[in-house]
Amino acid sequence: MADGRAEPVSGAPPRRPWRDLRARAASALVLAPVALGAIWAGGPLFVALVAALALGLAYEWAGLCQAGRLGRDSWLGGTLLIALWAAALLWLRADPSAGRANVIVLTLVVWGSDVGAYLAGRLIGGPRLAPRVSPSKTWAGAAGGALASALVSAGAAKFLVLEVNVTGALLLGAGLSVIGQAGDLAESAIKRRCGVKDSGRLIPGHGGLLDRLDAALAVAPVAAILSLALGRGVVLWQ
Repeated sequence: MADGRAEPVSGAPPRRPWRDLRARAASALVLAPVALGAIWAGGPLFVALVAALALGLAYEWAGLCQAGRLGRDSWLGGTLLIALWAAALLWLRADPSAGRANVIVLTLVVWGSDVGAYLAGRLIGGPRLAPRVSPSKTWAGAAGGALASALVSAGAAKFLVLEVNVTGALLLGAGLSVIGQAGDLAESAIKRRCGVKDSGRLIPGHGGLLDRLDAALAVAPVAAILSLALGRGVVLWQ
């Protein structure tokens, strides 16, 4: 979720700022090394991680469809999106020369957007971004997410890749943040339609897998399309 807040149902009292920070930090300290280690290793370990996440996402999506009495078309559309996300990540990582750098930087960019939006939204606040869809999200949070994503994009790419187009990396990071936040808002709208705050309770401080990976579901296919257009072996941030 871009701003880190669970989606409130109508009439629910607002959460206190920073209430979930400790749980979020603890979850990140446990899960981030696992994810980055699997990406770095690639091969069967990465495939197993993506497959497990895809199954978990599909399970949560089925639960949302049941809770909101969504039709078969909605269930099928979400399931296909999850499959597309998994295929995009596997295809990106399978590139022997650029796959590791592309997926690691892509992952860090999504995380950077989430953290930047969370911090800016709580520290600055201000006008709401989409009050009817997600009352907790603000324009300041959206801008903070895009800025953090841009900086992480350039910094991580500079660390992992010898030759980096810094301007291009900044713009790509910001653009991917916007796409990810759009995916976050889409999931928020679905949860509001279904009358639930979180897609699950698997990850303390975050909710379910859909709550944690909503931005990635939108970003990974776009990155795969960009990689396909540029050709195999090309690091997106060069």
